[in-house]
Parts: sequence; C-alpha cells; structure tokens
Amino acid sequence: MKILALSGSNANNSFNEALLKYITKHFADRYDFKLVTVKGLPMFKEGEELPVAIQSLSEEIKAADLVLIGSPEQQHSVTSAMSSALEWLSSSTRPFNGKPIVIVSTSPMPQGAARSQSRLKSLLSAPGFNALVFNGDEFMMGTAPSQFDENGNLTNESTVEFLGHFFDEVDEWYAQITK
Repeated sequence: MKILALSGSNANNSFNEALLKYITKHFADRYDFKLVTVKGLPMFKEGEELPVAIQSLSEEIKAADLVLIGSPEQQHSVTSAMSSALEWLSSSTRPFNGKPIVIVSTSPMPQGAARSQSRLKSLLSAPGFNALVFNGDEFMMGTAPSQFDENGNLTNESTVEFLGHFFDEVDEWYAQITK
C-alpha cells in the first residue's frame, strides 16, 4: 500500500513530523511511504491561481492509496498551515475525493492533540473533500518531548505496541472500504 505521510506542521522541530518519520521507519516493511509537509506552502488566497506547490501536493495525494496525516494542535484546532493547504485543495483539485485518510497526532501536552484530530475530521467532512476518514481507535500521543530518544525512536514499549494495534485496525478498515 502506498501511503502519503503528510505533516500538518510548519514548525522547525515538529513532534508530529518526528512521529511520522518514526512510523515510516518502523513500518517500512509493511507499507510504501512518502513523507511530505505543509511547511512552506503558500497561504490560501481566494481567487488566486493554484500555486505549483499545491498542485504537486494534490498529485501526491491522488497517487497515494491512503493519506496519513500527522496533525499538531494550535489553539484547539489544526495549524494555520494545514488549514490553508486544505482550503487550496478543497477549492481546486479536490484530491481527497474517495481517498482513505488516517490521522495521528502528538503534542507536548498530555491530551496528545485530541482537539486537532476532532477539528480535522470535521474539516474533512466539508464540501470539496468527500474523504473516507478512519474512525476506529485513535492514536494521540501526549508528552511528546519525553516520548522520543535521540535517534527519533519511541521509547515507551506500550506506545509502540498500541501503534502496531492501530495500524492493524487501519489495515482491516482499508480492506473493507476497498473491496
């Protein structure tokens, strides 16, 4: 399965991007990953021509079998960079139409960016998306600074186990929706 791992952060040292990097490394024998980010994408401006970078992201999304979004939380929502990218995509090329989407998140706070996941699921149900969003178990990892070692590996064995369980559920869901 080809998975596009999309970091919704524009931070220089993003914990969500670190989580996606860990996932792509840990599950490299199970999936074919490509990691991309919203970092540096132009802000949405209604009436403007579609930027080349947004068109490229749209093509990456269309080419993937599934999109895995690492969604950080800012002000109880998704980042402005993520929101802007979604606005471009939903109002132009609509690459999420029928696309399976899975969301993971992490945060320095104990709740693990739970509000970001809820907000992102709400956004993905808006007109212009028509995405197939995974709603099984949710992967939200709190206290991110203490979760990674110096090599970017997760240090908590229970978290790694749950991540495996989470992707087992994702596989079952994907098999059901792609019959």
